[in-house]
Amino acid sequence: MKNLPQKIRSKKLSSRVDLTAMVSVSFLLIIFFMITIELRKSKVMDLSLPDYDAYTCGWTGGCGENISYTILLGGDNKIVSYMGLLEIPKVAPKKLEYGKDGIRKELSKQNKNMLDYSARLGRPGRGMVVIIKPSKKSNFKNLVDILDEMAIAKIDTYAIVNEFSPEESKLLASK
Repeated sequence: MKNLPQKIRSKKLSSRVDLTAMVSVSFLLIIFFMITIELRKSKVMDLSLPDYDAYTCGWTGGCGENISYTILLGGDNKIVSYMGLLEIPKVAPKKLEYGKDGIRKELSKQNKNMLDYSARLGRPGRGMVVIIKPSKKSNFKNLVDILDEMAIAKIDTYAIVNEFSPEESKLLASK
C-alpha cells in the first residue's frame, strides 16, 4: 500500500481570552466619568432673595422703604450706604470701608435695630432687606466681598440690582 497522506489536523487554539486589559480600560472609563461628573457640578453661592411681602405695606406703620438698606459699590473699593429712600433717608448716606469696623459693623447694627423693631410689631425674626447695587466701576471682588459680609452679618434677605438712579450715581461720584 502506498502511503496515503495523513490527515492534517489543525492545532486547537486556547479558547481563553485574557481580559486583563479590558478590566483596566473599564476602570479607567469609570474613573474618568466620575471625575467629569464631579467637575460638571455647578459651584454657586446660595442667594436668599426677599419675600414678596417685604416690599408691600404688610407691616404696621411701614412699607418697603422702612426695611430696605441700600449699598452702592463704586470703584476703588468705595462703599456708600443709606437706609430708606434716598430722597428721605432713615439713615443718611455714609461712606464705609470693607471689614469688621466698616460695613460689617454697620450691617450688624442696622439689622439688630430692624429685628428689635419687627419684634415690637409682633413679627419677630424679620430683619432688613439689603439692596446691593454694584456700579460699572466696581469689580467682581467687591461684589464677592459684600456677599461675604452679608453672610458674616447673618443677613438673610438681599438682592443684587444693577440699576442706578441719577441721584445715586451723583452720590457715589461725590463721596
